Amino acid sequence: MPDNFLTINKEKIGLGEHKVINFDIASLPTRTSISLPVHVYRSQHKGPVLLLTGGLHGDELNGVEIIRRMIESGDLIPEFGTVIAIPIVNIYGFIQNSRGLPDGKDINRSFPGIKKGGSLAKLLAYTLMKNIIPHIDYGIDFHTGGASRSNFPQIRVDLTNEKALEIAKAFQPPIIVNSKPIPKSFRSASFKKGKNILVYETGESSRFDEYGIQEAIKGTLRLMKFLGMKESKLEAQETTIYSRSTWIRSGYAGLFSPSVKLGDRIKKKQLLGHINGAYGELHSRVLAPKEGRVIGLNYCPVVNKGDAIIHYSYN
Repeated sequence: MPDNFLTINKEKIGLGEHKVINFDIASLPTRTSISLPVHVYRSQHKGPVLLLTGGLHGDELNGVEIIRRMIESGDLIPEFGTVIAIPIVNIYGFIQNSRGLPDGKDINRSFPGIKKGGSLAKLLAYTLMKNIIPHIDYGIDFHTGGASRSNFPQIRVDLTNEKALEIAKAFQPPIIVNSKPIPKSFRSASFKKGKNILVYETGESSRFDEYGIQEAIKGTLRLMKFLGMKESKLEAQETTIYSRSTWIRSGYAGLFSPSVKLGDRIKKKQLLGHINGAYGELHSRVLAPKEGRVIGLNYCPVVNKGDAIIHYSYN
């Protein structure tokens, strides 16, 4: 809980103020400066500090749109406490519609980062860890499926972390999936600093997922109510918690045609789709190994042997 003034990048934000703090990160080869805008909304009353981040991967647009809509609507303005919102963390990737940085580095495998002498990804990671994370209590990092893979709205959390699980339940996503923090990820580095970051996944890269965007906005408002930051009249939603998840991989090279949809509940040995040969010589069935729920789908029909095609969760 901050004092009357919160100081970020040498700028003071008082109670009841909204400021946009710009971090000068680096520049393009054309000498065009690239800055990282950070919105800070402070209530007149002290309370928890909640961080919202989107666009950690530049082509994952759902998180950008989630935060943008909440800025536009004023939903982010707290009645108690502070909201720090960063719609686009990876400005470089967003400009190029690419996952990583110009050098191909992944920010979400570069934490806690370093100040000098490292990659641009490590510099961005360091900027967050040094200037933002010390001020927050909780966070939501909005993500989207990579490449041609799409995700059903879900929160990924370590089920053994009681506090993280508590705030995940307060968010009330359709699904909560057990997921240990990945080394050098934003979530992992923040946890080592005593901060719990939820990872919310929905949709696929370079596309808006309207259902997932709406679920994220409602979930954020539910969490803000749980934290005592804002009143909300949203109805409670049932959440299913799964302790495990895994990908079904293609046994053949060919064309994948799914017969299930994201969010479908599946039974053991249920038909999930087919792998068909491009020249008509193959027609292989894909069956469910066990009962569960589809939380991810590969929408690219062309697959090689061993490619991940269906992500499902189970207990």
